[in-house]
Amino acid sequence: MSAVHRPPRQLLLALLGENLVDRPERHVRAGAFLAALEPTGVTAPAVRGALNRLVHTGVLLRHRRGREISFSLTDAGVDLLGQAVDRVRRPRIILVDKVGWTLCSFSVPERQRALRHRVRSILTWAGFAPVRDGFWLAPGAVDLSAPMRPVRAQLPEGSLLAFHAREFTAFPIEQAVRAAWDIEGIRAEHEEFSSRWENPATVLEPGSPLAAMTMLVADWLALLRADPGLPKEYMGDDFALPRSVETYERLRAELGPAARAEFEDLCAGRGRPLDGAADTRSTRAVTV
Repeated sequence: MSAVHRPPRQLLLALLGENLVDRPERHVRAGAFLAALEPTGVTAPAVRGALNRLVHTGVLLRHRRGREISFSLTDAGVDLLGQAVDRVRRPRIILVDKVGWTLCSFSVPERQRALRHRVRSILTWAGFAPVRDGFWLAPGAVDLSAPMRPVRAQLPEGSLLAFHAREFTAFPIEQAVRAAWDIEGIRAEHEEFSSRWENPATVLEPGSPLAAMTMLVADWLALLRADPGLPKEYMGDDFALPRSVETYERLRAELGPAARAEFEDLCAGRGRPLDGAADTRSTRAVTV
């Protein structure tokens, strides 16, 4: 199976969600992040760049004490990661067949392109897909209150509408659904996830329970981003969703305790040194 490219930001968010979202006040040294992600194949400069970008986008706060750099989650970062907590920690909720559809319409002025991009990104993560300009659709009843909290104050009043509805038999929604989502692509994503993580080599290759757990969660988050949980009738009887859920649940349970212990060791400075560095506590190693 070909190597999987996982962006550093994706891996960092998985690591943060697993280890910091329940303790947002905790400060974690940059060196701990570098050491945690090194076995995943991400270079130190790439991790530093991803940390800087998460600070710039308001997900992380940077703290400096002497020459040591550390990071903690912001309120916005907790909100962002909190949106995924249930689906990451209780994966069986995505097996529930959803009823009806949530429709969302928004209008953001052309001059606010950055805000428009953020709204689109939030909707995509929440399971929506565009069916026409400014009009988005998601299966089931999706409460956008929490996802939209970081941008709500920036949106003009009345610029975003969302409501839950059922389709009329005389006006079936199937054509719009198949145009909005790549159903065969979603099916293939589940097959690929299951095949990759059923292979013991995928878990053993990084040589680190924490790295394997971070890669597993990052891949699961990518899968959730692709799959909004469409009704079963669209996905086919042989859809691999139950298989991917079972695989993810099993590995999460197996890797969890050792991964958490390894993260605590790295935070306490008891972890392995970085390649080419005598000590992960070195100020040279943690400067971002």
